[in-house]
Amino acid sequence: QVQLVESGGGLVEAGGSLRLSCAASGRTSSSQGMGWFRQAPGKEREFVAAISWSGGLPSYAASVKGRFTISGDNARNTVYLQMNSLKPEDTATYYCAARRFTWDYWGQGTQVTVSS
Repeated sequence: QVQLVESGGGLVEAGGSLRLSCAASGRTSSSQGMGWFRQAPGKEREFVAAISWSGGLPSYAASVKGRFTISGDNARNTVYLQMNSLKPEDTATYYCAARRFTWDYWGQGTQVTVSS
C-alpha cells in the first residue's frame, strides 16, 4: 500500500500564494502518477492537477490552469502544488492522491482558505 501526507495549507489573502507538499511512503513503485483534488464544504470533490511518472505534460482543471503548477521529485515520493493568484473560490480541503489503474490512495487533506 501507499501512504500519503499533505502539508502546506493555511490562510492567505486573495492574490497570494501557497505551496502544498505531499509525501508518499510504502509501495510507491506501484504508483503510475500522482495528483491533487479539492473539496469545498457542500461540494463534491473535484480534480485540480495531475502528473504521470511515464512522462508527458501535467494536466490541470480549467479553473486553475495558468495559476497552479504541479511537480514531483525524481524518486516519485513527493508531489508539490504551487498555487499562485489565489481566489476565494479556491478555498477547500486539498487532497493528494496516487494512482495505478485509478486513484487508489489518498492523503488526509490540508485546508486552504483564501480571504477576500
